[in-house]
Amino acid sequence: QVQLVESGGGLVQPGGSLRLSCATSVFTLDYYTIGWFRQAPGKEREGVSCISNSDGRTYYALSVKGRFTISRDSSERAVYLQVDSLKPEDSGVYYCASRYGEISTSGWDDESEYDYWGQGTQVTVSS
Repeated sequence: QVQLVESGGGLVQPGGSLRLSCATSVFTLDYYTIGWFRQAPGKEREGVSCISNSDGRTYYALSVKGRFTISRDSSERAVYLQVDSLKPEDSGVYYCASRYGEISTSGWDDESEYDYWGQGTQVTVSS
């Protein structure tokens, strides 16, 4: 079983930045695809970004492309989401999720493609 723990959320003003972290319990991070999702109150959870196993290909939702950057540190067994130029509509609970192996280009933002989930970290963008 994989354990995932998110951290780094908080209250930030519009235009601000945060660095979200996803600490994993996996032995070899490069074997796993890690995705970031978010859920705003009253809305469905949506895929934000993903970094695939082995080649580290990255994916982004159109709404965050150019503002969010996903990365991983295999030695730390952690995945990060740098979120810049934040907008109020970026507010929500951010979750990381894992999948053993690769993920399809069309499926990276499909919740059902992931096996394990963290508890989430709250991001609130407000003045």
